[in-house]
Amino acid sequence: MRAHLAIALLCSGAWMTGLAQAATPEAKLAYNEARDRAALEYKTSRAKCGLITGNPKDVCLAEAQAARVHTDEEAQAHYKNTLKAYTQARLRIASAYFDVDKAKCSALTGNNKDVCLQQARATLVAAQADARADKKTIEARNDARDDKRTAEYKVALEKCDAFAGAAKDGCVTAAKNQYGK
Repeated sequence: MRAHLAIALLCSGAWMTGLAQAATPEAKLAYNEARDRAALEYKTSRAKCGLITGNPKDVCLAEAQAARVHTDEEAQAHYKNTLKAYTQARLRIASAYFDVDKAKCSALTGNNKDVCLQQARATLVAAQADARADKKTIEARNDARDDKRTAEYKVALEKCDAFAGAAKDGCVTAAKNQYGK
């Protein structure tokens, strides 16, 4: 499960470098293909689970559902390509794997079951906290980067005050182009 969350974390890392892009037709196609593939894999997994009975069947079904949620959410996050989408995907994936952990715990009894459920909840809470903390960290880094660019832009404009006429206009235009203002 940690590997899946690490993959989701890497996906959200694109936001640290500011690579937000609009959805392209290729992204829409990739999104639809990933969803179709997830649905097909889910049907195949459910069919395999039909051969099993009891708690192993419940675990099998939960794992199949978690795999589908993981693929769907990851595809949707890539398609939307927003920090919010990546964070929501991580939260939903964590919930899906929590359901798998609960299914595994239902085979146990007594204190072992209680400990297992508590461990599953702790893993869920940790994954959710990590997703939210990563979102805040990325937002803070983006805000800091924007503040730095604004400060650098103001310095560049101040340097332009040393010029007059067309030279000043050229300097201001160059500063605006360089800092995207």
